Amino acid sequence: MMTTNLTKPLSKKMLAAILVITLGAEIVLYFMRYTYLAGTLYDAIMVSSFFIGWKLHHRIVDATSGRPTSRQRALQFTGAFLVFFIGSTIINIYSNLAFPAFNKNYDQYVQVYTDPQTTIDEATSTFFSMIDSVGSDLYNDTLAGLEEVWRLGYIILVLIVCKKIFPRRWENGSRDIFILFALFFTSILFGIDHTLDTVQTWPVRIGAIVTFANMGLILGLILLWTRSLWVTVIVHSVYDITTTLSWNYFHYAVETFALAAFILHIILLKFEKTQQSQSIELTD
Repeated sequence: MMTTNLTKPLSKKMLAAILVITLGAEIVLYFMRYTYLAGTLYDAIMVSSFFIGWKLHHRIVDATSGRPTSRQRALQFTGAFLVFFIGSTIINIYSNLAFPAFNKNYDQYVQVYTDPQTTIDEATSTFFSMIDSVGSDLYNDTLAGLEEVWRLGYIILVLIVCKKIFPRRWENGSRDIFILFALFFTSILFGIDHTLDTVQTWPVRIGAIVTFANMGLILGLILLWTRSLWVTVIVHSVYDITTTLSWNYFHYAVETFALAAFILHIILLKFEKTQQSQSIELTD
């Protein structure tokens, strides 16, 4: 059912829009290493992704399960965030051990990124400069979550191509292999995209590709598991926001938020099970 929904016919305008946020984003991202204008264009593509995602999100929704309640959505978010937090922690530990060159380069990137926060003198450390700094961080991290629209767009394109190339296998119902291929394809691209905007040595580049491809794989699995584009977008954005906060303001921001998400998940799960038990009693 999900593959059928994802491969519904696209209008020419929607196809063009998907190509802009996928292939167009790749091209612009590459040119970010040469010009700041490309960065502005990339931000514009990410903002437009919100409106394209609004048109596409219903394609991945499981219509047979009914409209989820606010509590169920909150459970999806907390559960998905915890999955991504645990998965990314394992990936980071693995990358630190397997790719020392990438780890060293990443630490240097974080240091350079955080230096402006720690070297501002008293004359420039005004209320508005702090607002500009925090606002810019939150803006960029929020836009990063919209990369999940990019992922959904690619998944749709890959499935449509597979449907055309392998019509017999598609009609026989062997479609899980196509979903898995689309998932791995977008994950690898997600890893490669994290190396497009800067020139890096191959040891660093390979470490970045493997690390971020694995994180992209987890986000893709969350998208397919929750059947919700916006839950996945928010998980991505919130993780990036808390990571930035941990770099500049509060060292354990990610871990603190994960703990809060875990506590909230347990509480919501308790309420959900209680409500389900009461519903069963009423029907009996």
